[in-house]
Amino acid sequence: MPIPQPPSRRAFLQVGASTAVGLNLPTLLAGRATAADRQTPAGKSKSVILVNLTGGMSHLDSLDMKPDAPAEIRGEFKPAPTTIPGVQVCEHLPQLATRMRHWALVRSLSHGENGHLPGTHRLLTGATMPNQRLTDLDNVLSRRDWPCYAAGLNFLRPRHDGVPNGVTLPHSLIEGPLTWPGQHAGFLGPANDPMLVTQDPNSPTFRMDTFTLADGTDPRRVDERRRLLEQIGAAGAGDPAFRGHQQRAFELLSSGRVAGAFQLDREPVRVRDRYGRNQFGQSLLLARRLVQAGVPIVQANMGIVQTWDTHVDNWGRLKTRLLPWLDQALAALVDDLEAEGLLGETLVAALGEFGRTPKVSNLPGETIPGRDHWAHVYSGLFAGGGVVGGRVIGKSDNVGAHPVTTSYTPFDVGATVYQALGVEPDAEIRDALNRPTHINAGRPVDVLFQNR
Repeated sequence: MPIPQPPSRRAFLQVGASTAVGLNLPTLLAGRATAADRQTPAGKSKSVILVNLTGGMSHLDSLDMKPDAPAEIRGEFKPAPTTIPGVQVCEHLPQLATRMRHWALVRSLSHGENGHLPGTHRLLTGATMPNQRLTDLDNVLSRRDWPCYAAGLNFLRPRHDGVPNGVTLPHSLIEGPLTWPGQHAGFLGPANDPMLVTQDPNSPTFRMDTFTLADGTDPRRVDERRRLLEQIGAAGAGDPAFRGHQQRAFELLSSGRVAGAFQLDREPVRVRDRYGRNQFGQSLLLARRLVQAGVPIVQANMGIVQTWDTHVDNWGRLKTRLLPWLDQALAALVDDLEAEGLLGETLVAALGEFGRTPKVSNLPGETIPGRDHWAHVYSGLFAGGGVVGGRVIGKSDNVGAHPVTTSYTPFDVGATVYQALGVEPDAEIRDALNRPTHINAGRPVDVLFQNR
């Protein structure tokens, strides 16, 4: 089911990856969890920011370099020292190198799916695709997908304060006829979909006004309509479920917390400049503001679906744009979270669906080399939310092809996200037919939070 594109510049924000812009509330709010009142113990984090390196960043040219490997393995970049003795990262990540005290670098992420669509589904949901097939056309977004993290949280812990449990930005993951799976609530239904932003925060026209009252609308009239609907509901008229949807609609409209987060022009110019005047930087600035507004899960897509998919011109693309943009944005994000006392309660995870092949190669007909998909081992960064920074977890072999220590899967990353937010990974969810299942089958990466 393709995600509709926004019909106008003003209507750039969707609620739900398959919901048309404009607060289609019966669809938006239908199908809330039958476990609506179920609560889980509070976790160490209030929020999670998932920095999605769309397409798969080359671990060998960023976080797990192999300078002693043959030329066809090591690539063109040089390693640079970090503040962790003996640990090096790419020379084009200088700000990360000076802030490694915040970060746990995991070098033994691994799974068995080299396809973008099913690999992304694993990253965004912590689960495999139900009835996964062999071709991309069979792996597109559908209501058979496993729910993304925000959807799972919303099922187990719905809110009634006008703040969504999840926001995805600055766009959905679509290329041509393919819409990447795992971006919405899947079988939990559209009521649990995260809010989807579909405009570049770096655009000079960026603003968020979908959830504010239209010009000339009297807030008192809106409140009167709400009370009238409550009176009608008390009299037994109308469908109770639909009345609940209406109530949540008023919550969205009356809350200014999220709307304020989107007003990036309130940030000092020097702050916006620190993040970088590009899509990566302004997206992570917006992610920080959403966390400040109380949003538990923010998924920040670092580019379109193929942005880090460096089959061609791997080193040119990484050097001139991708690594510098990411380096600057992550540095500003962590600096601000720490300065504002939010880092301890905000888990930040930066990773893609897989890494890149150890051996440099050329696509047929291409003269500029690159690296292909490689899920057998890759790297990710984790900070905040109780993560013990300043260390490396896991190790790959001498050519960056396979883990030689304990490996961690996207399912384990998913379990870690849920546990950080106080949701037990084996918590029960139910599909549209009321069939129970566990929200996650991975094991939390507890070593991230252990001081050893």
